[in-house]
Amino acid sequence: MAYDESGALVPFNFGQILEKIPTLTSMNIAITVISFPEPIDSSNVNMQHWVDMAYIIYENYDSYDGYVVLHGTDTMAYSASMMSFMLSGLSKPVIFTGAQLPISAMRSDARENLMTALEIATAKANGKPIVPEVCIFFNHKLLRGNRSKKVQSIHFDAFESENYPPLAEAGIIIDYNYAAIRPYEEGRELKYFNGLDNRVMVIKLFPGITSKIIDSCLNIEGIRGVVLETYGSGNSPSEPWFIQCMERAVKKGIIILNVSQCNGGRVIQGRYETSKDLKRVGILSGGDITTEAAITKMMFLLANETEEHIIRRKLITSLAGEMSLPGF
Repeated sequence: MAYDESGALVPFNFGQILEKIPTLTSMNIAITVISFPEPIDSSNVNMQHWVDMAYIIYENYDSYDGYVVLHGTDTMAYSASMMSFMLSGLSKPVIFTGAQLPISAMRSDARENLMTALEIATAKANGKPIVPEVCIFFNHKLLRGNRSKKVQSIHFDAFESENYPPLAEAGIIIDYNYAAIRPYEEGRELKYFNGLDNRVMVIKLFPGITSKIIDSCLNIEGIRGVVLETYGSGNSPSEPWFIQCMERAVKKGIIILNVSQCNGGRVIQGRYETSKDLKRVGILSGGDITTEAAITKMMFLLANETEEHIIRRKLITSLAGEMSLPGF
């Protein structure tokens, strides 16, 4: 963001980035800036923006060593998660970054975040990229994109990855956690998927939620998938009305994925009595996946797979390192 003449924050034109950060020209790298025709607040990001983002990277894949995506913080974790699914077979760095303070502010974190993101995006060891995956770099930490979540709005440490360690920490040097980074695989072929289905929703449980609310959500015309945010390790109300609502929805073909409201931890259906019935009626366990990764993964799979059993299987299998289950 940047300040306009009235002092309000408005989307920043990234085409002017070299003017705002002239030190970029002193880095020993060739930079191409591609800016959307109309910069937007990240709260307005939609599926077409994701399609465009992924296509820009795919179209220019053979021309660059890495990519830095400048993005507003509010939906950055959603976009980074979606890119990890849409760009299957990725073997180059795609680093999302942004700032908590406008780039024109004296104490803005934009410059440091951008400079380090560029360094990581071009970093190689033995001629191979060090971080061949989609990441978020923010406040000295490099996080796997589809493991990240925005947790702060007034501090510089805006993002966390509670269920997966940082891929790198930037101090005097950039200290890479090689054990956590997806290994580079020679000859991986990038595949670009542009099909997305937004007939999905997130239902967050809370004490006092009623059958009328649940039924209204699950009976929305055309709804195909639900990310159900439950308590703790996957627990929900055990009242008969709730389980019956879930069972009716599953029988109608609605795919329901159980994720935890907690930033850390994971869903273990059946660990407590209150989650046994969810497993019995066919609700899927999302393990330690974030809500951001869960909803984007569901949108991706519903559009790119036709068989329900395949969608259900892939939802509980790691496709791009988004969950601690076999398959990555």
